[in-house]
Amino acid sequence: MSDLKLIAFEAEDLPILAAHLQDAVLTVGDMAYLKAERRFAAVVNRFDWSHAVTAADKDGAFVRRRTGLRIEHVMGAQVQGIDLASKDQVLSLLTLIFEPGEAPHGTILLTFAGGGAVRLAVECVEAALSDLGAAWATPRKPEHAGE
Repeated sequence: MSDLKLIAFEAEDLPILAAHLQDAVLTVGDMAYLKAERRFAAVVNRFDWSHAVTAADKDGAFVRRRTGLRIEHVMGAQVQGIDLASKDQVLSLLTLIFEPGEAPHGTILLTFAGGGAVRLAVECVEAALSDLGAAWATPRKPEHAGE
């Protein structure tokens, strides 16, 4: 399977990125708000849900991929329930959503398991997801309540 590359320029595009990033794991040290560049960046180990649907039934293995996420035009960042000093703390991304403000401004909210969140005030929506090439097999598929 080729590397995934997606970009979002509208709020309606973000659920596609969110679907591919669901259950991605990262450490606190793998994410950064680059104030001078007005950018939020993270490197995550995303669970490849596309592979899980198409190939896992055949070979019984699931895949995680090293993936970069960047969000542009960030005017400010707030963190809740995450200790930024604990660079090795592992986070599991549940979703990211856009909360509209006065158009085109708004907030992109990244929500993590356990109640942590990152809230990014953005001038407009511009986000990108890009696989970085590294992929590996994993025997475990993330589970959700009610499955």
